[in-house]
Amino acid sequence: MADLIIRIKKKADGLAALSCTRADGTVTWQRQDGQQGRFFPLHDLTHYAVETVLGRHRGLYCLVAEGWDLTDFGAPWPRGRLPIDALASELVVGFLDRERAAGVEWSAADFNASAATYFAQHGLAGTGVLSDDELGQIRAARRELFAQWAALPLGDALELTFVRGTGRGLTSA
Repeated sequence: MADLIIRIKKKADGLAALSCTRADGTVTWQRQDGQQGRFFPLHDLTHYAVETVLGRHRGLYCLVAEGWDLTDFGAPWPRGRLPIDALASELVVGFLDRERAAGVEWSAADFNASAATYFAQHGLAGTGVLSDDELGQIRAARRELFAQWAALPLGDALELTFVRGTGRGLTSA
């Protein structure tokens, strides 16, 4: 059984809406308007690729499956800052977002150096070590998701099944 059903709707105006339905039937959602509507669908799909390929990271969708609402991710941080074990996933997603904005692909060594710097600067014990193979698998999954999103007609939704700690399942609705 899925821990979460993720739906990203491509609204008729070209913007988006994200909804997540938990196994218990509760739902959290957010509209993604303006610049957010262009950025967040790809960002959210990157989260999905990272969290399903790596499986071991506790990230956005794991926290949502545990009961976090989408409004809990940001100021004023109603649940407090992200748990330390969620930072590795956030670092990978941020790295890939920066890569996409720059139009380049960096190596796993570049990511690992960036992650080590982040943890050191913030006085955190932890690492975000990735291999080139893992990074390649994430990029391949993300490319597939981005292609599905690009091909999705306005008004339709991409639906993703999320199971914590396992491989992924994709469907579009």
